[in-house]
Amino acid sequence: MDTPESMRAELATWNNGAGIDIESWIGMEGKFSLAVGYTTIFWPSFTLFEGFILRGEFSKDSLRGFQQNGRTRQSVECLMNHLHIADLQYYGCSDASRDKLLLLGNILKEIYQAKLQWLWPDRPCTVEFYVPEDEGDLMEYQISFWQKCHEDVE
Repeated sequence: MDTPESMRAELATWNNGAGIDIESWIGMEGKFSLAVGYTTIFWPSFTLFEGFILRGEFSKDSLRGFQQNGRTRQSVECLMNHLHIADLQYYGCSDASRDKLLLLGNILKEIYQAKLQWLWPDRPCTVEFYVPEDEGDLMEYQISFWQKCHEDVE
């Protein structure tokens, strides 16, 4: 993994300016409770429910609400499964940056593709990492997925 440029500067300040590698930094700054929490994002649970593949624990009420108004199965599945990358931080966290969100989004895309294919090889999925036109709008970087069988189906 390439360390994002914005993190290299932070890592360089450690050790009286001699710097520190990212794994050592995790050992200094990390917490097991955060690592456990991040497993829900980096190796999420998926559920097959009524022909939908859904991320994590989901709300049946939300699913029913999204199914209304003539939405396609693809749009419902996409909406139910979307995740704003910036939501991984706590509110007020100031170190979000485009380079970090790009790295996280691309890694999550690979992870989701691998796990979905592993769990349901007979249900191929499209995994999308959305980068907004306004690349500075950090809240709009998103990942989502849907089954290919739902594409172009009304």
